[in-house]
Order: sequence, then C-alpha cells, then structure tokens
Amino acid sequence: MHTFLRAALVVAAICPAAHASAAGGGFDPRVVTFGAAREQLQSTPITDRPYRPLHVYGNSVRRRHERAATSRPSPSRPRPSSSQR
Repeated sequence: MHTFLRAALVVAAICPAAHASAAGGGFDPRVVTFGAAREQLQSTPITDRPYRPLHVYGNSVRRRHERAATSRPSPSRPRPSSSQR
C-alpha cells in the first residue's frame, strides 16, 4: 500500500497537471525561465504576467490589481466642499 502511494505521488509530481487558469493571466508552473520566454515575461507588464510559484511580489501585485478591478466601489458619503467647513 505504501509503495502505491509513493508511486502515485511521484507520478503526480512529474506529470504536468491540467491547471485552472486564473482570472488575470493563468498559471505558469516554471519558477525560472530562460531565453525567449524570459524576455517575453520581462517585456510584459507585471499585472498581465501569469502567476508563478515562489514569485511572491509579482503574484501579490496581480492579486491586488485584480481585486481592485473586480470589487464594487463602496457607497460613500458626499464630501463637504471646502467652503462648507
């Protein structure tokens, strides 16, 4: 039984899994990119790049950007003009 579980874990780790795309740019399983892929990523604005493992700053920026774009504005009170103060 333990051998089967270990084999299943190895296969799951090695085989590329079908990934669900995120709302903004999907998911890129590569942690480090080289060559043309790296140049393409660097020329893309950070909010349009795909989510990548261990890229904490970029993933955080994308999440905050998406949440701000999809959230509804909260109802606000009209601000008093400077003449009414």
